[in-house]
Amino acid sequence: MGTTILGRKLGMTQVWSEDDRLIPVTVIEAGPCVISQVKTVKRDGYTAIQLAYGDIDPRKVNRPDAGHFAKAGVDPKRYVAEFRVEGDETFKAGQEVTVSGFEPGMQVHVSGTSKGKGFAGVMKRHNFKGGPGGHGSHFHRAPGSIGMCASPSRVLKGTGLPGHMGAQTVTVRNLEVVKVDPEQNLLVIKGAVPGGKDSLLTIRQA
Repeated sequence: MGTTILGRKLGMTQVWSEDDRLIPVTVIEAGPCVISQVKTVKRDGYTAIQLAYGDIDPRKVNRPDAGHFAKAGVDPKRYVAEFRVEGDETFKAGQEVTVSGFEPGMQVHVSGTSKGKGFAGVMKRHNFKGGPGGHGSHFHRAPGSIGMCASPSRVLKGTGLPGHMGAQTVTVRNLEVVKVDPEQNLLVIKGAVPGGKDSLLTIRQA
């Protein structure tokens, strides 16, 4: 699995580097997570672990989920995510995963759900150039031709068209870990990551 953890985005700020440069960073509250299930080839057909993260009112947990957490001997959590692991790695239910596995300078991939932008046109959604903006033009922000009149006389798959923008899973790769604070469960990562404040993120070693 390498180093993988769940967290939530707290927001962005900036820090000074050792060579006196201003670095834009994202502050993430990562973990602590607990392993709620360990899957094996013998029982499940593949090897994986389930990470659970985030406090939740026990009254809001349904009976199947409550039984799942009780079997692992851990308190109910708000989020559960599964990650494949190598067969030679050893994990056990109830084991805690914290930011102590990360260190400054490490490269990580951060995945999250991007901000929803609603219905958007092709210029905003797909960066189309658009037509002339002057008077007399009847082609300003429209997509233009989207198919052929004869063969194959249909709209090809993947054609850029207006539609719902955002609210998709996005992964930003090879971001640098600037600072790790195990006492407050914080990761400070260089650059921007997907999603708004308090959104769920998956951070894994590159």
